[in-house]
Parts: sequence; C-alpha cells; structure tokens
Amino acid sequence: MRRSRREFLSDVGCGMLVAGVGYSTALDLGLSTARAAEGSEANGLTFGGLEPLVGLMQDTPVNKLLSVLVEKMHNGTDLKTLVAAAALANARTFGGEDYIGFHTMMAMMPAYQMSQELPTEKKALPVLKVLYRNTNRIHDFGGRSKEVLHPITAATLPAGVVPGAAVRDAVHSKDIDNAEKTFAAAATSPEEAFNAVMYAVDDNTEVHRVVLPYRAYALLDLVGPEQALTMLRQSVRYCVKSERHENRRAEFDRPRTLLPMVFDQHKLAGKTPGTRVPDDAWVESFCQTLFKATPDQAADFAGAALAEGIAPDAICEAICLAANQLILRDIGRTEREVQPGKPLGSVHGDSIGVHASDSANAWRNMVKFSNARNQFACTILGAFQVAYDRVNRGGDFLNWQPRPHAEHLEKITTRDPSKLLAEAEAAIRANEQARAAAIVHLIGELRHSPRPVLDLLLKYAISEDGALHAEKYYRTAAEEFANMRQPFRWRQLTALARVTASEFGSPAAGCDEAMELLKV
Repeated sequence: MRRSRREFLSDVGCGMLVAGVGYSTALDLGLSTARAAEGSEANGLTFGGLEPLVGLMQDTPVNKLLSVLVEKMHNGTDLKTLVAAAALANARTFGGEDYIGFHTMMAMMPAYQMSQELPTEKKALPVLKVLYRNTNRIHDFGGRSKEVLHPITAATLPAGVVPGAAVRDAVHSKDIDNAEKTFAAAATSPEEAFNAVMYAVDDNTEVHRVVLPYRAYALLDLVGPEQALTMLRQSVRYCVKSERHENRRAEFDRPRTLLPMVFDQHKLAGKTPGTRVPDDAWVESFCQTLFKATPDQAADFAGAALAEGIAPDAICEAICLAANQLILRDIGRTEREVQPGKPLGSVHGDSIGVHASDSANAWRNMVKFSNARNQFACTILGAFQVAYDRVNRGGDFLNWQPRPHAEHLEKITTRDPSKLLAEAEAAIRANEQARAAAIVHLIGELRHSPRPVLDLLLKYAISEDGALHAEKYYRTAAEEFANMRQPFRWRQLTALARVTASEFGSPAAGCDEAMELLKV
C-alpha cells in the first residue's frame, strides 16, 4: 500500500533522507525541507542544496554582499537561484513578522520580473538592489540568532473538517504554534496550502495581510513548490499577530461576518464561477459603482455580479480600475502625514492609492490560484477593500478630480514621441507629478509605443528607494497595463508616472555600487 508523504517522512527521517539522496532527488520526491530538518536538527530549518547560498545571504556583511553576489554570477549562479536563496533567508529570518523584512520579501519576485525586461548587462540591477536591502535588514534584525521560522510537526486534523476552516479557527486562537501545526496538516500540496491559508486571510482586508500570501505563493516559481509550507507560514504568523494586536478595532473584522452574508445572499456556496465576459461599458460602469459605494455595498454588488455569472477576472478588472482612481485623484500627503522620505504632496510608498492598487492586483491574481470558494471570496473582498480604502483612509476622493487635469495637458505643445518622453523624464526628475502624469496620458492618447514609457519608468523604479514599494508597484502597474482592455490600460501608466515623479530624489541603497560592479 502506498504510504502518505507524512508517513514516509516519519518512518525515514527527512533530514537524513535529503542528505542521503541529494537535494535534486529530494525535490523530485516532493519533500518539504521545512519538515525535512525535523529529522536532523532540533531547532534549525535548512534548505538542502540551497543552504550554503541561503546562509551567505544571512551572514555576509552588507558592505561585501554585492561583490560576492556578482562573483557568484560570474561563476555561473543565475538570478533565479540568487532570488530563491534570498527569499528563503528572508522567510527563515523574519517569518512574515518584520515590516521591512516582509516588504523586502514581497519585492523579490517583482525585482526578478523587472530583470526580465532589461538588456543582459543590466538584468541584475533590480535583483541586487533588493538583495542588498534584504541582507541589510537581516543584520539589523539580529541575523541567525533571531531566526523566526523553525521546523514544525503537523497536527492531526479531525475527520471531516474543512482544512481552511481549521486553519482559520487556529489563527483565531492566537496561538502561533497551534496555527502553524494546523496549517502544516492542511498543506498537503502547494495548492491546498494556498487555499487553506486564504480562509484566515479573508478575515481582514488590511493591505499586507492581502498582498503577503500572493507574493509568497508567486515566489514558488523560483524557490520550488516544495517550499510552499515555508513561504505561506509567513501569512499564518502574520494573521495570528493581527489577532493579537492591541489596537484592533471592530471595523477591521467586518469581512469575517460580511463574507458569509454575501455568500448566503447570493447563494454562491458550491457554485462554479461564471465565465461571462461583459463589454467595456460594463467594466467602466462597474468601476464607478464600486468607487462610489460603501464597503458593504461594494461587496454585495460584487456578489450579485458573481451570481449573474460574470467572470471573476472581469469584476477584478473593475476593482483594479477603481483602485487606480485613488492614485489619480489623491491630493497627496498632508502636513500631518509627512514622514522622512515621504514629503508634502507625495503619493509613493504606503499611500492610499499604491496600497489599494497593490491589493487589487493581488486579489486579481489570487483568483487565478484559487479554488471556487476562494475565487468568490477574493472577488468580493477585493470590491470591499477598494471601497473601504476610499471611505475610511481619509480624503474626499469623490470630489477630487482624476489626473490628468486640463491645465496640465494644455501646457504640452509637442506631439513628437521622443520629445514627449524627454519631457516626461524631466518632469519626473523635477518631482512634477501632475505634468509627468499628463505627458504619459498624452503618449497613450496618441497611440505611441508603450515600451519606451515602460523603460523610462522602470529605470526609476530601480534607481529610487520608493519607500519599500517601488518594485512592487511598478510590477502592479505594468502587469495591469498588459492585462487590461485597451480603453483603460494607459490609466495604469499615467498613475505610475505620477508615483515615479513623487518618489524621485531618494536613491536606493546599493544601486550605485551594483552599477559599478556590473559596469553599466
């Protein structure tokens, strides 16, 4: 009789097994190294053949890191492997519990994707930028002595229990150990792990709670599906910490009561998501409906659309457009919102619009990973969140007008694409948000090629610090531009141009050194 993976590991001892058969074979067998270490080290989480490189990411002094990594590249280590090792070092160190730490993890796949848009000689730049940030934060955090993730033993789930519901209930207990062991029992495959953790994520639409599982799961393309437990444990721990937070307000928990109500109201339980693709007018109209709605209304509108058989992705496209409006309309940070690196009038970093756009993009992508229940949940909660951000995070967005404004468009006299691009770059470097947005909007109106615009905005997404959000938001905007319908797609680059102009002037640590080492 074929034994389960868990029984196999229990009988043999996975740590010894990995050591005996080698890392590649272990991966072929589908062995999770998060459990593998149980058999060999009482308190250490190890990653087989990647372990030396993972350790290097943690131990190398940050002032020597980039030269070491460039040498590794010259000796044949590819960017994918470097990012994989960095992601595992990050997970092991922070466990999803450190603000800068988990933001850095969430930037890793975007940085790798950005590298694929660059010429060969420059491909490493965004990756080296983020890996520098990663190791620097690991040292600030305390390095190996402060590692958060350790090997765990899976609990036994009661017969007949829905794994995701068990994980959610364990999170509600506020016991991290119990929650992790329950999740380990539910994580029988990467897909099952993701669908299980979403039950806990769905309790709250706080931006990091939403984006963290998406970015962690996306990294499986680099670290390997056998690391699903390691990567998604971070979300479990984040959710437990949220439950424990002393400043929790009742409104934060509205999704945990609202979501079942919407499911019941529209009889979504047990249904298969529809495939009906509405026309452009419907998407635009639904975007405006969500933008003007209260959070509860927006959730109900999304539930009704799902019940009518509208494809979740079409609804999510409208949600992304509504989030984009928050960037285009925002008046920028007020005096009370100014922070170091986030001056008066700025909209980069953790602004309402950037957060909302990153969340909407995450919900839209998580629909693609999810089972039917979670497709419905992601769509409903995406609608809820974008309305919540408009209503509850401050600002008079319904009365503020989206950029570009007429007065800024009127000042643009050229129609030549090269001159427009040069003027856009000048506006970015002068922090002229409105002008940069207007120029990029006009380039789109004139149907000029988007690639030079993307190249320009990519250049500054790499060079600038961006208050932890430059890489992630660049990929959000670029991806939505690629996936949206023609009438709406340039709104994404218009918003990105504005954010780019906002963030210019704070060079990213490590970038100059990386350029020197790469000779670019």
